[in-house]
Order: sequence, then structure tokens, then C-alpha cells
Amino acid sequence: MSSAYRSFAHRVEVGAPVERVWRAFTDSRVLERWTTRGATVTPREKGRMHVVFGEGMELDALIDVLVTPQRMRLILLPTRGMPGTDAVIVEDFLFERAPSACVVRLLSSGVPSQQDWVTYYLSKRRYWEMALARLKVLLEKGLDQEQPKPRY
Repeated sequence: MSSAYRSFAHRVEVGAPVERVWRAFTDSRVLERWTTRGATVTPREKGRMHVVFGEGMELDALIDVLVTPQRMRLILLPTRGMPGTDAVIVEDFLFERAPSACVVRLLSSGVPSQQDWVTYYLSKRRYWEMALARLKVLLEKGLDQEQPKPRY
């Protein structure tokens, strides 16, 4: 018997303090450096996060839980490319201090297991894995701390 919903977990260890990792999720200027241009976040409970990962893959979410710098739980809102559903799709990010690093865990759940959701589920999973890999590189190379170059 198959489950009615799909879920996945992804873990990445970032060689940076948890405060910098947290800032990468809660400061739109840093968020768009590891996700996509135009990504925005309003970091408060009942705030929003909006990221367009690519053609047909968009994340528009309500911030349901925000515990600085430990947890951010997102409740996904319907977007283009998302099949219709009454399901509650959740992205739960947990931030854990580790010696000279921060462990980020993404727990994604609530994606319906019907056939018309397979492409959405696989794309979302792939996009988050790639984005979190970019986050790791950005922070470990200190690129989040660079000052923007002046335009002349």
C-alpha cells in the first residue's frame, strides 16, 4: 500500500557559524545570492518567503514558525506549476550548531503522491538540493560578506 503523501529530508553541513547561515535565510539580499535573483523574505511569523527556482518551479510560502536561529517552517501556498490540492505542503528548516559548522536539515512533507505531482515533487527536491549546495559554497567561501562592487 502506498502513502498518500511524499516527503524527503536533506542535510547539509555548512562550514560557517549558525548566525551567518540564519542570515542567509532571513536577509533577502543574501537569500537571492544562493537561490535566485528577486528572492524575498519577510523574516517573522506570518511573514513570507518567495523564490522562483526556475521555469515552472516557484516557492511562495507563509512563515509559520520562526525560532531564531534554530527553525523556520514554511507552509507552501499554491503557485503556477503546482497541481491543485487541499494538501498542506510544509518545508521545515532546522539549524543546528556543530563544532565550526552549522548543520541545516530540510524536512519536506505533504506533497500528494498522485501521478500528476511526481514532476513537481522531483523538481522541488532537486532545486532545494542544488540551492543548499550553493548556500554551502557561498558561506564557506565568505562570499556573503563581500561588499558589492560600485558601479561607475
